[in-house]
Amino acid sequence: MNIFLQLYKPISTMGYVAIALLIGGVILVTVLAIDYWYSRAKDKPLFRNFLTNKKLDKNQIAVLKSEFSFYQNLSPELQKQFEHRVASFILKKEWIGREELLVTDRHKVLISAVACMVSFGRRNYTYRLLDYILIYPSEFYSKIAEDHHKGEFNPKNKSLVLSWKHFEHGFRISDDNLNLGIHEIMHAMHIEAKVGKDIDSARFMKHFKLLMLRLHDEDLKRTLDQTQFFRAYAFTNQYEFMAVLVEYFFESPDHLKQHFPVVYTHVNKMLNLKFLGY
Repeated sequence: MNIFLQLYKPISTMGYVAIALLIGGVILVTVLAIDYWYSRAKDKPLFRNFLTNKKLDKNQIAVLKSEFSFYQNLSPELQKQFEHRVASFILKKEWIGREELLVTDRHKVLISAVACMVSFGRRNYTYRLLDYILIYPSEFYSKIAEDHHKGEFNPKNKSLVLSWKHFEHGFRISDDNLNLGIHEIMHAMHIEAKVGKDIDSARFMKHFKLLMLRLHDEDLKRTLDQTQFFRAYAFTNQYEFMAVLVEYFFESPDHLKQHFPVVYTHVNKMLNLKFLGY
């Protein structure tokens, strides 16, 4: 017994900390490896949320309940996730009114809700290339394009610029396949995916490239071009194509699925919204 006591040395507090850190590190590496394998094998993230602790106040929730049908159709659990994401988006962005427009909670909630709707299937949903939201009452003059615009995403300045009049028009009329908010937010998501290294970006670019390959089929491209689905400028560049396509995905999903099922499937997988019944 005396020999055992002489050999035994209690582990110090720092020793326990080191062991805990080692075990934690092993668990983290294992979880990340499983997540990576799952996302590659299943074409979607293992989990979409880490925490859902941020809250909207009652007035902000009232805006969603009364004006945002996407939120209204979610289950109570998913509504809480959506509220957390909208609250996070609002907090992470700087909101700026132009031409004497006073930015209100309604502006913030509805613009954030559109952004979070498009990214609801993603783990990364706050748009890391976007820091500033500038809101004009109506059309504005863009110094970059040297023309009047209804909206634009500027990755260099990390800014989203919107005409509130036209944003609200697109938001109010949900079946005309014209939605300024979805359109400009998609530009932000697309550009982020091109430079991102996360699983959401990898999935986006995988299905985007598959879509581009499909468009090498001249019959498909001609059919798309001749239907009511695509506006005249949709094929001017890849960013416009994707922005217009996602407008249709949200506003006319049944029509897109019926007439262009392969295109619909790639967009659905790109956005990871199958769990919502899309």
